[in-house]
Amino acid sequence: MNDWNIQSRSRLCHECEQGFEDQQIYRSLLFIDQGEYARKDVCESCWISQYSAGSGATKGFVSHWRGRYVSPSPPPPEAIRKDTAESILRKLVEKNLPEYAGALYILAVMLERKRVLKVRDQIKKAGTRVFVYEHAKNGDVFTIAEPDLRLDELEKIQHIVADLMENGLPDEKTDTTESEGGEAPENNIEAPEETPGQPLEESVSNEHI
Repeated sequence: MNDWNIQSRSRLCHECEQGFEDQQIYRSLLFIDQGEYARKDVCESCWISQYSAGSGATKGFVSHWRGRYVSPSPPPPEAIRKDTAESILRKLVEKNLPEYAGALYILAVMLERKRVLKVRDQIKKAGTRVFVYEHAKNGDVFTIAEPDLRLDELEKIQHIVADLMENGLPDEKTDTTESEGGEAPENNIEAPEETPGQPLEESVSNEHI
């Protein structure tokens, strides 16, 4: 089962198919469908009539939460910029690269501390804790598995995260080098941003205990 997943918030109710209005209250439900996480967004009326009575287990969902729909803003003009923690996290989830499990988790913790992501739930799956994150602005849901990290591995993972944010994923660096006809840039590694007075190592080790 893939424990890394992104699912966008729907613009209409899954049951009655009525479009959500700005600031309308809705319910998000998380199911496991054929070994994968599946999300459904329903309006408050459909939640009350079809899902609220009885337990989540009897209704088939493993998690649910209440949200407020915010109409999407028009896309900003495209600009050339470096990758951000959020854009790297999205790429890693979409590409499903197990070797970056530690970096993926660190990025999620960084975005949670910046209040870009909010923890909506925690699910235990085959002994692994899976965090259900929701994007604070656009409502996208991310499921991120907690890796079995040791403290002595954190420095190496911090360097990996810094390199990803500076240079992108390895295949992207190769594409850029070939298109420019030059050599790959040197890795000027900087540690990810830390909260003043709280080292990243300490934050990660105690964040979700």
